Amino acid sequence: MNTVLPFILALAVVGSVIWLLRQRKLREKYAALWIVVGLVTLILAGFPQLLDWATQISGFALPSNLLFMLAIFLLMGVCLHLSLEISVVEDETRALAEEAAILRSQLDGLQNQVERLQHQVSAADGGSAEQLPPGEHQ
Repeated sequence: MNTVLPFILALAVVGSVIWLLRQRKLREKYAALWIVVGLVTLILAGFPQLLDWATQISGFALPSNLLFMLAIFLLMGVCLHLSLEISVVEDETRALAEEAAILRSQLDGLQNQVERLQHQVSAADGGSAEQLPPGEHQ
């Protein structure tokens, strides 16, 4: 009974990751790690003597200590990877915001030029010319 729950949980993790991949809610580069974690958990749930063997080889007193240490390193790695991804996204966002601000400034300048030209044309016609939408002529 003590291997059934980890086995079911590992199947749930692998199944969830595959479902998220199929729904295109999770990218492959992130899914690979979780599939490996799920498969390792499946193997350890099916063959708990492997965990005992790894505990003896690595010098830990209890198998749970080895699992906690591995989980902590895994989570630290995931946090570091996600921090790097966030840094890249922040840089891209900053560049896009700067580009949008430049384009907005250029658009405002062009709109001001169009308005000045419309005023000059209406003043040259004696002020009686109606403002026509762009592209239409009298």
